[in-house]
Amino acid sequence: MGADPLLQRVERTAIVACLLMTAAALILARGRPEPALGVLAGGLLIGVSYWTIGSSLSALARSVTDASAPRPRIALTTAKVTGRYALLTLLAYVMIARLHLHPLGLLAGASSVVVAASIEAIRFLLKKT
Repeated sequence: MGADPLLQRVERTAIVACLLMTAAALILARGRPEPALGVLAGGLLIGVSYWTIGSSLSALARSVTDASAPRPRIALTTAKVTGRYALLTLLAYVMIARLHLHPLGLLAGASSVVVAASIEAIRFLLKKT
């Protein structure tokens, strides 16, 4: 998403965490792919959400720091964010109701960014001591 090294580490760690949770789900389900697919789908949902938040904040930051950048229209920005989250809601519905992916798998995958942020916090605290 961004050039910030911390955010890049969080992004990479989130991907690795999601893949490790996918492997764990596959092992715990004794080779059945449904829970692992749920984890991957949850990772996809949180990835889209992360991108939505990041792109909105980047546009806002550009408009604040660069005087020549056009000011974002509040109504248009609100409509874009609302539309993106409506799409996320639709994707989650399709994944649970239509594809019958395991809800706990979706939750595990969606927690990959939280896991990554926690790992980065622990790394920071360990480096500090």
